[in-house]
Amino acid sequence: MAPRVLVSDKLSTTAVQIFRDRGIEVDYLPDLGKDKEKLLEVIGQYDGLAIRSATKVTEKLINAATKLKVVGRAGIGVDNVDIPAASRKGIIVMNTPFGNSITTAEHAVAMIFALARQIPEANASTHAGKWEKNRFMGIEITGKTLGIIGCGNIGSIVATRGVGLKMHVIAFDPFLSDSRAEELGVEKVELDELFTRADFITLHTPLTDKTRNIIDATAIARMKPGVRIINCARGGLVVEADLIAALKSGKVAGAGIDVFEVEPAEYNELFGMENVVATPHLGASTTEAQENVALHVAEQMSDYLIKGAVSNAINMPSITAEEAPRLKPFVKLAEVLGAFVGQVTEDPIKEVEILFDGSTATMNTRALISAALAGLIRPQVSDVNMVSAPIMVKERGIIVAEVKRDKSGVFDGYIKLTVKTEHRTRSIAGTCFSDGKPRFIQIKGINLDAEVGQHMLYTTNADAPGIIGLLGTVCGENGVNIANFQLGRNRPGGDAIALLYLDAPFPEKVLEQVRSHKSIDSAKRLHFDVGSV
Repeated sequence: MAPRVLVSDKLSTTAVQIFRDRGIEVDYLPDLGKDKEKLLEVIGQYDGLAIRSATKVTEKLINAATKLKVVGRAGIGVDNVDIPAASRKGIIVMNTPFGNSITTAEHAVAMIFALARQIPEANASTHAGKWEKNRFMGIEITGKTLGIIGCGNIGSIVATRGVGLKMHVIAFDPFLSDSRAEELGVEKVELDELFTRADFITLHTPLTDKTRNIIDATAIARMKPGVRIINCARGGLVVEADLIAALKSGKVAGAGIDVFEVEPAEYNELFGMENVVATPHLGASTTEAQENVALHVAEQMSDYLIKGAVSNAINMPSITAEEAPRLKPFVKLAEVLGAFVGQVTEDPIKEVEILFDGSTATMNTRALISAALAGLIRPQVSDVNMVSAPIMVKERGIIVAEVKRDKSGVFDGYIKLTVKTEHRTRSIAGTCFSDGKPRFIQIKGINLDAEVGQHMLYTTNADAPGIIGLLGTVCGENGVNIANFQLGRNRPGGDAIALLYLDAPFPEKVLEQVRSHKSIDSAKRLHFDVGSV
């Protein structure tokens, strides 16, 4: 059955056609996002939901969306999506961070010019028939210091424009590397230094707990007298009451505000102030940007629903369409390794270490880690997937470590999963051969080569004669057909393991019979979802 997508906000008809061209059923209902009750009523029918800002994807809506796999936001901000709730339900949330980057950056630069030369007020005065040339004395921006808070996609574009305008550009961003700053031609500084040095301050950061109210009375007190502040990012980054007080006192010479704490902002004390340029969230409002983000979100959602490719996801590692075919077998391998340990471990897990050896170390390991964690906790939480697994693991206080190393053995690449509980440490390693099927190559430090089947029996015992005969006899007497039988031991007379690949689930009464035998230390019935391999 073809995936089905709901477009609940106004989106380009070209974007809607992209879904149809990819073989996806799409319902274009651009006003449905405003009708919460009707949306709640129908959302259970859809695999994907494409939105802009009008639709509010709340926890209540997510709980009703029983089939939903992906939410695509045409634009950067995802404030209208409950991301934690979506993650817990295993729903991917995508945005389009590049479609309107240039447009938003250009709007911020336009604000810089408008504030420097008082263009809006001068325009209104001139249209009113006044000629107040002396009233609108501006300042040059050449040589001034531009402070950028957040130097990501949009901030970096503003930085290059500022450098081109012969401004001295300084930037605060915890994730800005020295090499990237040098490439952009900006000086990397701490936030306090930016406040004290900048003539213009422009914000280009998402709204998070760390960035909320990043500019308040305390921050403004550190700034230069006559500083100008631009916010084309998110309402809530600036404390509006503190900004208003500073504008009235003259500490802040002007402000360019495109986003507000409450939107739509039909009333705001900033409105009507002569030293404020206010626009109604126009940062991304150009014909090109609106078309771009719509096309991007349709392509991204289609790639995921059809190919499994993940791009620009907020809560999931990206998997490009090019790497998806190569990565898919190893995603399944990682999930199987996690599922093995999850099924044989009864004590609470405290730590997980995932080793990527050889070629696997060059892959998208974030996706592989997510898959391993999903397999690990699925025996306890059945409805977990690659999106929700990292959240659930974190909530349980499990420490996850990643290790990468160059090829160290006979295999081109393999994955090893080690789990620690309070009482023991378990490990298992696996790889994929040319057929793309996962194989176990080491369990408990014991080497073997075992094909993974849907139904399996795992036993541990002391290395001694008769185990093969014992297991074969028990299975034969109870009508259990063995498709494959693999043994391994660490040394003669030491620890040994057996893995039986079966045609059907191992019966519970037969399992008890195996466990009761004096030669068997433990026996576990295993199940693996290998249908898609």
